[in-house]
Amino acid sequence: MHPPDRTEFPATAGRPLGPARLAMQLSATLLLAAGLGATVSAAPQEFPTSKVPLAVEPIATGLKHPWAVEVLPDGAYIVTEREGSLRIVRNGQLSAPILGVPQVVAQDQGGLLDVALAPDFATSRILFLTHSAPGQDGTGTAVTRARLSADEKSLEDVRRIFTMNRATPNGENFGARIAIAADGSLFFGTGDRGEPDRAQDPRDHAGAILHVAADGGIPASNPHAGHAGGLPEIWSKGHRNPQGIAIDPKDGTLVTAEHGARGGDEINLPQPGRNYGWPVISYGKDYSGAEIGKGTARDGYEQPAYYWDPSIAPGAVAVYRGPMFPEWDGDLLVAALKYQTLVRLERDEAGAIHSEERMLDGAFGRLRDVKVTPDGAILLLTDEDDGALLRVSRLPSSQ
Repeated sequence: MHPPDRTEFPATAGRPLGPARLAMQLSATLLLAAGLGATVSAAPQEFPTSKVPLAVEPIATGLKHPWAVEVLPDGAYIVTEREGSLRIVRNGQLSAPILGVPQVVAQDQGGLLDVALAPDFATSRILFLTHSAPGQDGTGTAVTRARLSADEKSLEDVRRIFTMNRATPNGENFGARIAIAADGSLFFGTGDRGEPDRAQDPRDHAGAILHVAADGGIPASNPHAGHAGGLPEIWSKGHRNPQGIAIDPKDGTLVTAEHGARGGDEINLPQPGRNYGWPVISYGKDYSGAEIGKGTARDGYEQPAYYWDPSIAPGAVAVYRGPMFPEWDGDLLVAALKYQTLVRLERDEAGAIHSEERMLDGAFGRLRDVKVTPDGAILLLTDEDDGALLRVSRLPSSQ
């Protein structure tokens, strides 16, 4: 297992830009000066990897700390910006902010976070947003359901379907990534909100993977549904800050990528009713250097499927199932903030991780989101003041 201390926040002020990132920013600057908005036409940058050479091209720049992206049915993109804006990217152009977005508290790691489309979005136009919502004693992770208007200018029928049961003034560890199951129900993570012991309390939403129906109801498959002992939305506990969550479209396996402290970033495969250890067990140390909990293993707590020490500060995770990179079929792709890299975790037929490859190191900045598109290309978002939406494809010569 590998890689520096995590850090959700940028630690690269004054750092020279890599050639690819510099070319992208220069291209965007020239286009903006010419009055062309955020359109980008820079030539694709080429990057070798162990199995296939990649081409990376910017689709749009000028995004303010983008956090999540989804592909719309017509091939355009919908993107969240952490400060509270939801935008459409079509033909390289950024739309004006969509109206009707729920109120967010854009502070520290909080703000407008994930966006996910309902399986029937093409007809229903239903989408889901996670965000830091104001509460009586601070903020908490919330999920809002809404309908995108036909003209794409506003959200309609906006309704909160989940709010953490306990707010806190802390500004970290919101979790908040969503994965939508085949039946339309939502899995999403909540962080420990900087209060680690909350991750072990079954009556607290913090430090958990949660599972709700599309209308906020409780699925019968949840371990505490109709039973005492835990909140009915809880799927699993003992998670520190799961900012990546995905469902393998081949077999429905749930996968999370989670921030550790100093070390101990994890990949987990959350099962209902299981406890993934934080803060009782961890492969990391406290930021002070002190040991955390009771070591790396203890009865009653699950081991990660993979971990990093030192940390890479993982953002989103995706399971690669697509036609463009058959060499990567079933592998995990993890966007990393700390090393500004895209990590590929190679899995065998049984799903076990047995090797790691880091790609695009430092070329584009802090990588926050990673998504596989219908044609098998990969989308990345850079978490920067001038953030970019990037498309990663296979070099034509390598087909």
